[in-house]
Amino acid sequence: MNSAEQLPFEFEHRPSLSGDDFLVAPCNQVAVAWLDKWPDWSSPFLIIYGPPGCGKSHLSHVFMAKSGAMALTSALIEDAGLANIISSAQNFVVDDGDQDFDEEALFHIYNDLASRDGHMLITSTVSPVEWPIKLADLASRVKAAPAAEIRQPEDDLIKAVMVKLFSDRQVRVESGVIDYVSKRMERSLDAARQFVEAADKAALVEKKAITLAIARRVLAEA
Repeated sequence: MNSAEQLPFEFEHRPSLSGDDFLVAPCNQVAVAWLDKWPDWSSPFLIIYGPPGCGKSHLSHVFMAKSGAMALTSALIEDAGLANIISSAQNFVVDDGDQDFDEEALFHIYNDLASRDGHMLITSTVSPVEWPIKLADLASRVKAAPAAEIRQPEDDLIKAVMVKLFSDRQVRVESGVIDYVSKRMERSLDAARQFVEAADKAALVEKKAITLAIARRVLAEA
């Protein structure tokens, strides 16, 4: 019996740009619903926000796979030029859009996207109402854009992610180990991925199955 059979979870899978699956759960279903509405958004911008490790970047990849969006940074705009960037894609993704992103460039991109029915997904760790935007025209547009929060993942989602990641590695893990780890690890999907990678490496070195003893040691060393 493999780990997926031991811990059955009913989560919908969405493919991302990398080919990995994103699991739809109560903590992220509002954000996913907005992606499902694309291209019928009420604004050129959609903002998805939540704590580190909640899955924002993974959802960005889902949107990129769905829309062909280009990942955008201030450095890329500076290197390539705003005009070249605007002409290169119909849709864009900006991760951590509240962190020192070029406001003038973002405002011009907004207007260009509005004129040609393009869209931009922006992720952030905080709600857009808390962004320290100095450009008033941009601030008004950001505040008018739809925003969806991703909350910290529930226990069942963390367990399901670990089950899937171990299954992808063709590694058998007892349900008791998954239960033990999920109650003691950091509540984030990134932490789940890091644990699976570290536990798999430890088990390979010792040529053993991933036991509770290995799980305890990996957690202690995290």
